[in-house]
Amino acid sequence: MRPLRTTFATALGGKGTLRSVLVAVTTDGGAAGVGEVPTSAAFKDESIGAIALVLRKARVRLRGADVDDWPSLAADLRAEFPGARMTLSGLEAALFRAAIGQRGTAEHLYWGGRTRTIETDITLPFLPDTAALSGWIDYATRKGFTAYKLKISGDLEADRRIVSFVYGLLGQKGRPFRLRLDGNQGYGRESFLAFMDFIGKGRYEIELFEQPLRKDDFDGLAYIKERSPVPIILDESVVSARDARRAADHGLCHGINVKLAKSGIGGSMEILELAGREGMKLMAGCMIETMVGLSGAIFLAAGTGAFDYVDLDAVHFLYGKNSYPGIRIEGPSFIVYGP
Repeated sequence: MRPLRTTFATALGGKGTLRSVLVAVTTDGGAAGVGEVPTSAAFKDESIGAIALVLRKARVRLRGADVDDWPSLAADLRAEFPGARMTLSGLEAALFRAAIGQRGTAEHLYWGGRTRTIETDITLPFLPDTAALSGWIDYATRKGFTAYKLKISGDLEADRRIVSFVYGLLGQKGRPFRLRLDGNQGYGRESFLAFMDFIGKGRYEIELFEQPLRKDDFDGLAYIKERSPVPIILDESVVSARDARRAADHGLCHGINVKLAKSGIGGSMEILELAGREGMKLMAGCMIETMVGLSGAIFLAAGTGAFDYVDLDAVHFLYGKNSYPGIRIEGPSFIVYGP
């Protein structure tokens, strides 16, 4: 457990500490891999105790298995423990890292090694306390961030106030900026369109709107997607490749936020491939996690070069030393070094 620099507040609730489980896999030959299982209000059933229970059962299943079979091992475990999505994503990452380590393959190069530098946005939590929000924005601007993702609530009056305040404050900094919005399922279709009317009248330039409606409101998502003046990016609605297929077939969004922690490595790659075929936008996202988990998304985003937006800011919410072999952090940029 680690304290956060500021409260991470969304329409789903707030948290002031990081709680996650690290999982390690070691082969008979000595190759090792480590993954991370974060906790989140979006996956309430995966408590620390529930995570530990599934990992203990999985350890029995995996003992003596060939780590090179990590895709099928992960798929079998998902079939056996369908409710343990993030738990098995962390375990899958550990298996994957042990497998490529056994071959001597660098993670960044495994994904293609397309680029060595990516730049993330930073989240602005939904904080009605303007002094606290101002302090966080000051911290972010000092670090050199130019892209901001503002969490909003679904309360029209509160969201109008916070967008106006943030937009005005960022404008006063005298630097170019990009503003993204994240509804975390807080809106209905009519309130969303009313809010978009406010955005248009105020001439606020918004780069995208992430998950405005409930994750299962498919009719509503199709409705607003056709009427939204900004791209709609889905997060909670798309966990698997099957979800991504539905989003594409029914016109639910313009793009998808891909998170290794929720979709796993195999599932994330299926989503990337489908989105590429369908011409959908891609965002690289994360949960509140340490560099153990975040590094996997950094290597994937830099290695593939496939993402239009990068939202890998979790490390900036943490105190203390935040590093990972092969990655250097310089303000909003992650720089991959080594092979």
